[in-house]
Amino acid sequence: MNNIVHVISHTHWDREWYMPFEKHHVRLVALMDELLDVLERDAEFRSFHLDGQTIILDDYLQVRPDRREELEQRIREGRILIGPWYILQDEFLTSPEANVRNLLAGWQAAKPYGRWTRIGYFPDSFGNIGQAPQLIAQAGMTAAVFGRGVKPTGFNNYTRQSGSYESPFSEMYWESPDGTKVLGILFANWYNNGMEIPVRNEEATAYWDERIAAAGQYASTPHLLLMNGCDHQPVQADLSAALAAARRLYPDTRFVHSDFESYIEQVRAAAPQKLNIIQGELRSLRSDGWYTLVNTASSRIHLKRQNALGQSELERVAEPLAAFAYLQGDAYPHHLLAYAWKTLMQNHPHDSICGCSVDEVHREMVTRFDKSLQVAESIALDSAEALAGRVDTSCFAAYGNALPFVVFNTSGWPKHGVVTVELETQRLYLAEGKPAELKQRLSSLPFRPGYVITDSGDNLEAQVEDLGVRFGYKLPKDRFREPYYARIIRLIFLAGQIPALGYRTFAWATDTLPAASFPPSSLVTGPRSMENEWIRVDIADNGTFTLLDKASQTTYPGLGYFEDTGDIGNEYVYTAPQGHSALTTEDSQVSSCELVENWAGAATFEIVHRWAVPAEADSLLQEEIDAMVPFMDRQAQRGKREIPLILRMKVTLEREARSLKLSVHYDNQAKDHRLRICFPAGIQADSHYAESVFEIAERSNIPDPEWVNPSYCHPQQSFSGIDSVEAGLMAAALGLHEYEVLQDGRNTLAVTLLRAVGELGDWGVFRTPEAQCLGTHTAQLSLIPYSGKPFRTEAAAEAYRQSVPFTVIPTGLKSGELPPTHSWLQWEGDGLLLTSFKVSEETGDLAVRWFNASMQPAVLLLDAPPGGGGVWNKSNIMEERLHRLTQGQDGRVRLPVRPAEIVTAVYEREGQEGLPLA
Repeated sequence: MNNIVHVISHTHWDREWYMPFEKHHVRLVALMDELLDVLERDAEFRSFHLDGQTIILDDYLQVRPDRREELEQRIREGRILIGPWYILQDEFLTSPEANVRNLLAGWQAAKPYGRWTRIGYFPDSFGNIGQAPQLIAQAGMTAAVFGRGVKPTGFNNYTRQSGSYESPFSEMYWESPDGTKVLGILFANWYNNGMEIPVRNEEATAYWDERIAAAGQYASTPHLLLMNGCDHQPVQADLSAALAAARRLYPDTRFVHSDFESYIEQVRAAAPQKLNIIQGELRSLRSDGWYTLVNTASSRIHLKRQNALGQSELERVAEPLAAFAYLQGDAYPHHLLAYAWKTLMQNHPHDSICGCSVDEVHREMVTRFDKSLQVAESIALDSAEALAGRVDTSCFAAYGNALPFVVFNTSGWPKHGVVTVELETQRLYLAEGKPAELKQRLSSLPFRPGYVITDSGDNLEAQVEDLGVRFGYKLPKDRFREPYYARIIRLIFLAGQIPALGYRTFAWATDTLPAASFPPSSLVTGPRSMENEWIRVDIADNGTFTLLDKASQTTYPGLGYFEDTGDIGNEYVYTAPQGHSALTTEDSQVSSCELVENWAGAATFEIVHRWAVPAEADSLLQEEIDAMVPFMDRQAQRGKREIPLILRMKVTLEREARSLKLSVHYDNQAKDHRLRICFPAGIQADSHYAESVFEIAERSNIPDPEWVNPSYCHPQQSFSGIDSVEAGLMAAALGLHEYEVLQDGRNTLAVTLLRAVGELGDWGVFRTPEAQCLGTHTAQLSLIPYSGKPFRTEAAAEAYRQSVPFTVIPTGLKSGELPPTHSWLQWEGDGLLLTSFKVSEETGDLAVRWFNASMQPAVLLLDAPPGGGGVWNKSNIMEERLHRLTQGQDGRVRLPVRPAEIVTAVYEREGQEGLPLA
C-alpha cells in the first residue's frame, strides 16, 4: 500500500516562556487573526489543531471579542479543533485532582461550541504519568499522542539509534497500572516534522524525500504523521499550494490535510495486530538521562510550595467545606471554585509550574497563586462559618463564660493532633465609643485562666497566650461594615480524634478549673531526646537524629543531614561541576540544639547549622552560558569565596503521633548550588516508591544501562519511601517534588530543598537571576516510619491526613440543627486514598473520588450521607453517572475496586433522578 501523508496544522502555544505572558499574548492574537483569515479565504485549508488547550480561546477573545461569532462558526464546522484540556499542564507537578479539573475545565469551555477533541494530547510534557491512559479513557478517549518518554531521545526528541527501543514503532499501546490500554502515538520526529513545507519544486523535493523517510522509519502503517507547526509557529498560509505541489511531485503518495481523529481512526484500522505495549510512566528512562528534564521539579522551588498550598486549599479544604454546606441546604459556589481553579491552572503549563521561563513570567505567577488562594480561603471561611452557625453548642451552657469553637477535619480519615485557635474573649464595636477609650477598656481587662472542654465534658490541657487587643471588622450581608476592637487569646491544645469529613466542637471555659487527670506534662526524656507512644528521637552532636519506630522495632540512625553541591546547569537540568564532591553536615558539629517547645501535646528541638558554602560558581560559568556551551560539557567550578548558610531545623514530636515533623528555615544568599536534606533509610531493597498522580509508583534504585547522567532524580507528588517486608520509612512534604535514592550503601532518600541557577537554558541565552532564589525559605516535611510493605498504604493515608490542616471557627452558645460532633460520610476501603469530596456542576450530585493505591483488589464500603433520600452511582472522572450501586442489607453500598483503579462515586439526592445516566 502506498504512503498516506497526514499533514496536521497546529501551533504549540506556550502561553508564557522566553517572553512574559502579554508579549506572547500579542503574538497569539496575530496568529488567531491570520488563522481566521486563512480559513475564510482558503476552503482547502481543512483544519487547524489548537494545541489541545481551550485557554487559547479565552486569551484571544479577551482582546478580540468582535471575532467571537467567526471563531465559533469555524469551531462548529470542525475547522478549528479545540480541547481536551484547559491548559497543557505538567502532569507530575500538578496534583491528581488538578489533572482531572483540567479536563473538566476543558470540557466546560468546549461545550458552548459543540465540539471537544477526544484525544489525550501530551505534545511536550516533561514525562507522562502512568495513569494517563486510565484518566483519558474515563473521559471517553481511546488514544493518546505524546512527544516524550518512550524511545531514547536527546534534545527536542532527536532520535538516537538503539538496540533496545521500548517500541520499534511510533504506534504502540500504552497501559496504565490498572490495565487500561489506549493507542499511543509518539511524535518520533517531534511535533515540527512537517513545519514550513516548501512550495517550489526543488526545495519541496529535498524536503519531502527527507521527511517521508524519517516518518516512515518508525511508522507501523502507511499512514505517516507530519506536524505542520512548532512552538509559537504562525499559520502556514500557503499550505494548500505546498500540498498541491507535493501531489504533483509524488503522484504515488497521497497527501491529506488531516486532523488527529481522522488520522488515528485510519492508523487503528491499518495497524498490525501485535504492537508493543508500554506500561506506566513514560519518563525517558531508557536514555542517557540528560534530557528527562526532571530537575524542573526543583527549579524556583518557592513556586512549587505556593502551588501545593493552593491546590490543597481548594481540593482538600474549600471544596469539602462547601460540599458539607451544600448537603445542609446551601448553594454550592461552582462559579467561584471554577474561577479559583482556572486562575490556579494558569500557572500549570509546563514552562510555568516547571520554573523554566524568564523572571517576568514567574513574578506574575506569584500574583495568580495569591489570587486563587484568596478566593479558596474565602469559600472555605464562608462555608465553615455557615456550618458552625448551625452547630448545637448548648452543651457548653453550664460552663462559665464558655467560648465554643468548631474544629473541622476535611480529610478522608479520622484525625487527631495539635489545634491552634484564636478567640475573642470580648468585643467592643467602634459605634460604642471613641477608639482609644474602647481599646483602653479592653486592655485593662484582667486575663483569666481557663481550660478547653470537649462536647462530651472532658477537659484538656492547653497552652494559652494573651495576644492583647486587635482591630477587626464584620461584613454583614444585609448592612454596612461593623469595625471593632477585641481582646484576643491564642489556644494550643491536643485534640482527641475528630471524625473524617466532619467536625468536633470544643469550648474555652474560664470558671474554676475542674479536677482533671491530664497526660504527663512532657515528651522530653533527655537533653536531646523525646519520646511518645510510637516514636523515640535522639539528636546527635552533628545535628542528625536517630529515630526508633516502636511498632517495627527498627532504628534509623543519621537522619536529617544536609548536602550542598554546585549547580552549573540551568532551569531544566541539574549539573554538578566535574570532579566536584558534595559538602555535607555529617562530619560537622551542630552550632546549637535547644528545646524550644515543651508541653503535654508536643515537644520541639531546634537544631542550628552555621555552614560556610561557596558563594557562587567561578567566572567561567558566565562565559560558558554566553557561548551556549552544553551543560554536560561545561568546565566551570564552584568559586572560592564562601558565605554563611544558616539552617534552622525544628524537629517536633506530638503526643500519639506516628510521624515526626520537620521544619527547615534558611536564608539563601548563595548562587549556583543545590541544597538537599537526607534520610538514610538503611533498608536493603532494589526499588523504592513515590506518590505520583493517582498512583504509588514503584521505581528502580539503579538506572538502566543507557543512563550516563551522574544524577538519577525522580519526581514525586508529596512523598517517597523505601521498605522491606518488616520495615519502611516514608518522607512526606508539600511542594517538594524532587528526590533521589543515593547509591551510598544506605539507600538514602535525598529530598531537594533548593536549586539555584542563573539561566533558562534550552535554545538561547536567557539570564534568569531570580532563579537563584535568594532570600528566606521554609520547608515542611515529615518522616513516617511503619512496619513494612504490608502497611505502605496505611503510611500513605497518614501522609494524606497530615497534609490537610484543621479548619477552626469560633461560634456562639446556641441550639442548632447539627450535633456537636458530626461526619458527612462514612466509608471504608483497604488501600484506598480519598482525593476529592465536591459537588458536580453537571448533575448537582455529591462527587467523591478515591484511587486504589495498592496492586490488590479492594472493596469500597459507603454509607449514605446523613439525611439519606438518595442513591449512589458509579461515575467516571467526568462525573457522569454510569450505573446505580446496590445497597446491601446493612444499608451500605459495596463497590469492587480493581488494583490501581481510579473510582468516583456520585450521590444522587432525591429530586435529581430525572437526570440521565451517561
